[in-house]
Amino acid sequence: MVARGLNEADGGELFAAPEPVPHPAAGHRARLRQRLLAGGVEALGDHEIVEFLLMGAIPRRDVKPLARTLLSRFGSLAGVLNADPKALANHPGMGETSAAALAIVAVAARRLARQAVREQPVLGSWQALIDYLTIDMAHLTVERVRVLYLDVRNRLVLDHLVGDGSIDEAAIHPREVIRKALDLGATALILVHNHPSGSPEPSRADIQITQRIAEAGRLLGVTVHDHVIVGREGHVSLKAKGLI
Repeated sequence: MVARGLNEADGGELFAAPEPVPHPAAGHRARLRQRLLAGGVEALGDHEIVEFLLMGAIPRRDVKPLARTLLSRFGSLAGVLNADPKALANHPGMGETSAAALAIVAVAARRLARQAVREQPVLGSWQALIDYLTIDMAHLTVERVRVLYLDVRNRLVLDHLVGDGSIDEAAIHPREVIRKALDLGATALILVHNHPSGSPEPSRADIQITQRIAEAGRLLGVTVHDHVIVGREGHVSLKAKGLI
């Protein structure tokens, strides 16, 4: 069907407007949508997921090559979605709008995982906690220390960010950790930190500081349930290793 309109340059005569030219990748994008809606979690490959997320931010360009370069640079789908937004925005072919389209996925995943942890006792939903910590910390490029304070029913009272840096007494003080528990009325806690190297295996410093905090807690009636270390290669529980 030909659209009709007024050609102002010809004194108002009718002219035939050209039909919109379909995007060359329109058919491919439609097929991706259909596969996603019909096939569930395994319907798309990792590069196709990145491509699909970029489609809305970059509607008039074939984004398949861009998706592949992002995966090549950041190593994996998780690496792309958890990458620093500035690094994403500065990647060739990207920008703030497309970086935000990727970053929002990680934000949503963290919110969902955190909600699952808050809704039930932590010790009774251990896998939900591990999922949350892995999503939130496994791909960080700096070492981050957190303390999860729990009430008498082992529900989360406070997810406290202690700071960034190696887990030693310069970054985390046993007395301060236990004092905060007492101030909050918490009866237990779980120490958490990540290893940017990828391997979650505990260092000597990890073990020593954990044992000092656990001893301080015993003296004042605050239980240290565990120290969980997360990394890209998995997680380690110091309690499961018999180190607490």
